[in-house]
Amino acid sequence: MLTLKKIYKTHKEVIGYLFFGVLTTLVNMSVFYTLDTVPTIHYLFANAIAIIVSIIFAFFTNKKYVFKSETSTLYAWLKEFFLFCSFRLISAGFDMFSMLVLIGFFEWDSNLAKLITQVIIISLNYFFSKWLIFKK
Repeated sequence: MLTLKKIYKTHKEVIGYLFFGVLTTLVNMSVFYTLDTVPTIHYLFANAIAIIVSIIFAFFTNKKYVFKSETSTLYAWLKEFFLFCSFRLISAGFDMFSMLVLIGFFEWDSNLAKLITQVIIISLNYFFSKWLIFKK
């Protein structure tokens, strides 16, 4: 048990990021799955909405629980939010492109394509958040 505590203490930020990354992915995939099953909603539109909802969820959880970023002014908060959204839009572009290629060209199952894409997105977003947005 002592070893687990030591591992947690040493890697608390990464573990927190992975935990909230999994939750963000569940939010993203749940919204996507819900909208993708509606026959009149195109999968790319469903994906765009899922990305927006998950970006908002991820900002608040990453800011408060993972990177414990405290901003003393509205300007500082808006700067973090703008940077977060900007870098998430970069990864969202990758997300949309991957979905288009995997589903549109290779005709993969949409949920499998979404899951594989999300694994890559989580890694990209950790790098962006750790080194460019919530840097201490």
